[in-house]
Amino acid sequence: MNRHPLLLLTVVFVSGMTSLAIELTASRFIGNYFGSALPVWAAIIGMVLVYLTIGYMLGGRLADRNPNERYLYKLTIWAGFFTGLIPFVARPVLQLATVGIRTVSANIFVGSLFGVILLLSLPMTLLGCVSPFAIRLQTRSVESTGNTAGAIYALSTLGSILGTFLPVLFLIPVIGTRNTFLTFSFALMVTSLTGLLVLSGRQAWRYAALIIIVAALTVFLPAGVVRAAEAGQLIYETESSYNYIQVVQVGDTRYLILNEGNAVHSIYNPNQLLTQGEWDYFAVAPFFNKNFDPSQLKRVAVIGLAAGTVPRQLTAIYGPIVIDGVEIDPTIAEVGRQFFDMTEPNLNVILQDGRYFMRTTTQMYDLVGIDAYHQPYIPAQLTTVEFFQEVYDHLNDRGVILLNAGRTATDFRLLDALATTMKQVFPSVYTIDIPYQAGWTVVNTLIVGTKQPTTVANFAENAARMTNPLLRQIADASIVHEYTTTGGLVFTDDRAPVEYVTDQMILGYALSAK
Repeated sequence: MNRHPLLLLTVVFVSGMTSLAIELTASRFIGNYFGSALPVWAAIIGMVLVYLTIGYMLGGRLADRNPNERYLYKLTIWAGFFTGLIPFVARPVLQLATVGIRTVSANIFVGSLFGVILLLSLPMTLLGCVSPFAIRLQTRSVESTGNTAGAIYALSTLGSILGTFLPVLFLIPVIGTRNTFLTFSFALMVTSLTGLLVLSGRQAWRYAALIIIVAALTVFLPAGVVRAAEAGQLIYETESSYNYIQVVQVGDTRYLILNEGNAVHSIYNPNQLLTQGEWDYFAVAPFFNKNFDPSQLKRVAVIGLAAGTVPRQLTAIYGPIVIDGVEIDPTIAEVGRQFFDMTEPNLNVILQDGRYFMRTTTQMYDLVGIDAYHQPYIPAQLTTVEFFQEVYDHLNDRGVILLNAGRTATDFRLLDALATTMKQVFPSVYTIDIPYQAGWTVVNTLIVGTKQPTTVANFAENAARMTNPLLRQIADASIVHEYTTTGGLVFTDDRAPVEYVTDQMILGYALSAK
């Protein structure tokens, strides 16, 4: 018979909180190496549901065979213990993922991912046992079974709600993923040990060894860096609600690296303005307009501000024009100010989602540049006909849109889909290829759309008249083509399979690299 209902209900609540916290914290922990691709999310969520399903079945059977409150607390203290082991055991496994990414080894990459997800099996299965076990202990009669089950699941779900928001909104940004795992581990173990002490007295103290083991690991295996820099010196790292952030220095140049580290999101060198990368080409996009003069560029929006490489270049080239930089992650904006000299007085930093900003702003722009990536994907809401129409409506008569798109040296599927979609709204669409460099696995192409009908000849004529040496250098390096393809995939708000197309592109590259 259940003798301590308040204690039992507390364990149910903490267990529900821990189960969701493990899932969300694991997604960030794994995302530092694999990114937040939909297949990664699907693997985590799918396997967690498998573990919980097993736990529900197992918990019901164990409760019928041994309806003892002590037994439940033993299950939950072990669940807390295995939760505490996750960050310590997962780190060396995830280091293999870095090797897989560097060598494009699908076996290492996939093996590392599922190896870490397998670590979730013990705590999640044990936590799945809690609700059916608690229902069995709390049930007084057949007539009250439904009411008891509803109350237990409601309490567990309330805990899950807290376990959803607490890690994302507070713990991960403040104390990091490792310590978030440990917080919930200790909360569950301490609550379970309290129950065992109440029911078993001094005999329960032997379970305190589990808490001591995790505490010892915490003390003797300090956190260190989440992931070492693959090249250069790691001078700063942090975690925000949106990203794992690294600042890496190579010589005089600083690089902003996010999440799994496969792409550079901003570059800063105090002695050199141009980067030889995609950021440079934002400056020449308006030159597709006939007889364009630099004085005509007065207001710019940059969606995907990151650490401010594009505003720094535009300000140096065009002077103190008004630049609205839209960045969803406030921590990245702060990193830009601290490490990338993102202090231009003409830059307005706007902390919003890019689609929401474009839908609600009242400003009109001469140039809207889009460089918003959560590697390896462009957010789907920034790729659709409806979004491009919103941009079109906020461009001045000679306004221009520019979108940074990734591709491999031979796979143009994503590029074609984006350009075809943009062509539904803009009368003239062009591509600017960044000169391919040896060793690159992914190539960036800038897609440009003009509000007025324009020609490639306009760009060439304007380039010939350029007096600014930086503009001239960028224009000379630009490989410009008019995009005239018709048909093909068009992204809409109803159907924008960006992840699917990108995954197919990545898979094709991985297979070709074998």
